[in-house]
Amino acid sequence: MALILAAVLAFLLDLLLGDPDKLPHPVVWMGKAIGGLEKGLRKRFSPTPRGELTAGTILVLSLTLGTLAMSLVLLWVAAKVHILLWFALEVFWGWQVLALKGLRQESYRVYTALVTGTLPQARQAVARIVGRDTQCLDEAGVTRAAVETVAENFSDGVAAPLFYYLIGGAPLALCYKAVNTMDSMVGYRTERYLYFGRPAARLDDAANYLPARLSALLLVAAAWLLGEDGRGAWRIWRRDRRNHASPNSAQTEAAMAGALNIRLAGPASYFGKRVDKPTIGDDIRPIQAADILRSNRLLYGAGVLSLVLFAALRGLVVIFVLAGGIP
Repeated sequence: MALILAAVLAFLLDLLLGDPDKLPHPVVWMGKAIGGLEKGLRKRFSPTPRGELTAGTILVLSLTLGTLAMSLVLLWVAAKVHILLWFALEVFWGWQVLALKGLRQESYRVYTALVTGTLPQARQAVARIVGRDTQCLDEAGVTRAAVETVAENFSDGVAAPLFYYLIGGAPLALCYKAVNTMDSMVGYRTERYLYFGRPAARLDDAANYLPARLSALLLVAAAWLLGEDGRGAWRIWRRDRRNHASPNSAQTEAAMAGALNIRLAGPASYFGKRVDKPTIGDDIRPIQAADILRSNRLLYGAGVLSLVLFAALRGLVVIFVLAGGIP
């Protein structure tokens, strides 16, 4: 049960403190490691599809296994010193893999810029949290991008890390963050990363497959509980959850779009190229800046539900094992 308590404390720390700028963060170190490994591997292997696939596979294995080994060793050393040091390290890393408050803060900056600032300021704010080109977005486009990011990153930054943390503690959660970070850095379908980034992208798809679907259902439940359109969230999720090239991204976006009665996704520009994507949700009403606040409310509600659900499931498993399992 110690890991459940650690998860609760980590969740509360994230709610209260978010990601302090001056505190070293493992994702930053992972990003530096990915950059260094990419540079070295590209020199070592030929720039052919086969060579780049091999290099990308080595990148994935090196970072994930390295993250797992390092975190396990540090936790083992901490436990040897004192059990409370082990517990503190579990809590600390659990806090660092979560991004609930950080996601809310970044999206709220977009809302503030839309309401009290200028459109260029809003574009600049949303550019911090999305991968698409933002310089030509209108107010609705900026708002839509922010809401989509809240929906998609609820899974990547909250539910999935909690899911893996309550299965295997900080080491497994940190491995998930390593996979997610690799995908965000090299998992693009551009000329540079089409082959090199494919192993990272495929592993990220696999790692997020179950968490993304659980995240969508948690958003549907949050919509019911918080007075949004729970019926719409369920209907749009069932209808539009596959409206994306990624097998996972549309899951939470569909639930969010249905809950808020708005339309998300559609064509977007990436690296100067227009990408035609299907829409998600129904255009029942025009999207508004206030929808960012409503999406944040659903984010927090679903975040609490995810902690309760995953902690309860782990508690049941522990009780089952302690009771001797199946007779």
